[in-house]
Amino acid sequence: MSTQLPDDFRCPISLEIMSDPVILSSGHTFDRSSIQRWLDSGHRTCPITKLPLADHPSLIPNHALRSLISNFALVPTPSSRPDLGPKPEPNTLVAALTSRSSPLESKLESLTRLTKLSNRDPGFRRRLTESGTVSVVLNCVDSDNGLLRERALSLLLNLSLDDDNKVGLVAEGAISKIVGALRADSADCRALAATIITSLAVVEVNKATIGEYPFAISALISLLRDGNGREKKEAATALFAICSFPDNRKRAAANGSVPVLIRAADSGLERAVEVLAMLAKCREGREVMGRCDGCVRVLVKVLRNGGCKGVQCALLTLYSLCCYSERICVEVRRQGVLDMCIRLLEDDNEKIRRNATSLAQLLRGDPNCSVR
Repeated sequence: MSTQLPDDFRCPISLEIMSDPVILSSGHTFDRSSIQRWLDSGHRTCPITKLPLADHPSLIPNHALRSLISNFALVPTPSSRPDLGPKPEPNTLVAALTSRSSPLESKLESLTRLTKLSNRDPGFRRRLTESGTVSVVLNCVDSDNGLLRERALSLLLNLSLDDDNKVGLVAEGAISKIVGALRADSADCRALAATIITSLAVVEVNKATIGEYPFAISALISLLRDGNGREKKEAATALFAICSFPDNRKRAAANGSVPVLIRAADSGLERAVEVLAMLAKCREGREVMGRCDGCVRVLVKVLRNGGCKGVQCALLTLYSLCCYSERICVEVRRQGVLDMCIRLLEDDNEKIRRNATSLAQLLRGDPNCSVR
């Protein structure tokens, strides 16, 4: 599979497709296992820039890239498609999409071929965007035909991989089409649309644009509430990506995201806990969580049974809620969280240890504690 995916998905150290991409403080992304081996061997410089790192460098999960890698594998690749014969010129393929006389089969084949050609070639993707093809693809996304819409979204996902294209796609009006696809009949279309939002949100200015667009956040919340497993994960990932922009946290809280996220976290979706930790950074998010039945219970459940990232985010969320409300602080103590924090002080993960220390100090009444 690794030979079929873009080179941007490869770890700079191992040159293999990344399964758990993380961002170093230098801004470069590596596969977690590779960069951890680099650090464990005593290196304290970035393998690419050679600039010095902290004694205990943070490894920030690159959720957007991980989601793209996961979903890119679901797009048909050359090895999984039948031989479609000689490759026509891209202009011919685009013309088949714009011509009113082109039958549906020709349009589907053109989108399939364009997706294949753009699969591994950034230069080809750039030429497509510069040639005005985006508006044609967006018209297909708006089609009533579910298969045509799905093929167009697959191509749009490819085009969104390059940072130079991300702002341009939004400027071309991609958000309105993608939000529409979030409500499509096809589950694959809905999941692809959420993934594209995650990809576009890698660029900071796009986060604000997406959040301001009518129904964008509410459509993601609906997908998180009503979708299947893949849809829920992609919707939560997209919410996490856009909610790193502060105003979007307020919008997400106002649109009823908190109860939906709590139910998703209760069902085992760890990404939902990460979004809750993000929303807990704003007053509006804390206020809604404080009124939401079961919030503390679910976060405590994650502390007991969750994965590494879930535990880390549950600690951070509980800390924010305890700072906000003495009533919640009392409930958290009653749930036995202080004892859990004490046990977590010996955890192998540095962030879990730090977050557990902060929450334990708060629950003990230490005025000098702080969020990490």
